[in-house]
Amino acid sequence: MSLARQALSPSRGLVLIGLAAVFWGTTGSIMTVLSARAAASPLLVGAARLWIAAVLLLVAMLLTGDGPSVEWKTTQGAEPGRASSQATHRSHQPRGPRYSDIWRCVLMGGCMAGYQAAYFTAVTLSGITVTALIAICSAPLMIAALAPRVLGERLTPRVRVALALGVVGTALLVAAPHGTLDLTARLVAGALLALAAGLAYALYVVLAKAALARMAPLPLTALTFTAGALLLSPALLWTEAPLRQLALGWPWLLYLGGVATAGAYAIYALGLRRVPASVSGIVTLMEPLTATLLGVLLFGERLGTPGGVGALLLCSALGLVLARRTV
Repeated sequence: MSLARQALSPSRGLVLIGLAAVFWGTTGSIMTVLSARAAASPLLVGAARLWIAAVLLLVAMLLTGDGPSVEWKTTQGAEPGRASSQATHRSHQPRGPRYSDIWRCVLMGGCMAGYQAAYFTAVTLSGITVTALIAICSAPLMIAALAPRVLGERLTPRVRVALALGVVGTALLVAAPHGTLDLTARLVAGALLALAAGLAYALYVVLAKAALARMAPLPLTALTFTAGALLLSPALLWTEAPLRQLALGWPWLLYLGGVATAGAYAIYALGLRRVPASVSGIVTLMEPLTATLLGVLLFGERLGTPGGVGALLLCSALGLVLARRTV
């Protein structure tokens, strides 16, 4: 029996989403290493990580037998009572995507490709700090705004408080060490692209949550990243000396694509099946917390008092969510 078919409690779903966020939090450190040792452009990294993830996820999907299938014909040649029972049982089981579902994967792949392109282009215009601040803080707010309308989720008072604490804490954590910035046209353009990246990610989460009611996590993630990789492939042509960059940075790219992307998004989708999208947006704020801790421990960055307060607020938000026995 695959992981997708095993009973998964909401608390375990939260743990999986938190673990995925920790893996995502390592991408900033990996990007720093790639820039220093391979002079890799951010857009090339975005395209490469999607391709590596897509290949690994497709292989896993084929090995588990969860590839695309035609519509079921469960009643043919079976007793009426048994056919009805089998159909009811299967209707509650996650499955591989049917060909009629692939358009959802293409749409989600477009969101993922759009996120990569917008985020990494924003980094070149407004820097890592502003981009991370806007994209990471705006995404949970957008998810919270979309989830009630698209998914019918209800935002409880606890979730609202956790969301506010998490966004404010993340803002302090990311922005505090860097002071003020001069407002320029380049900075504004980068900020708008970062906002677009946050929206693309929020749409991905909401669409994934809806699709997981019909499809198993692994094939959904595999086909989504395949579509995203195809859509972002032109970035490889726009990058100067892409083969040299890939050759110099391949060990870190393999980790980025295999662990921090394929593995992280696979377990994220598995956890998202049992966790409301709005709550998942709060838990994924462990990403900037992880990134900050790695920056302090590995690269000698200073946290400062505002950053420490932000970390405490973020931990408080996570505590509010994780303390719930049911989601």
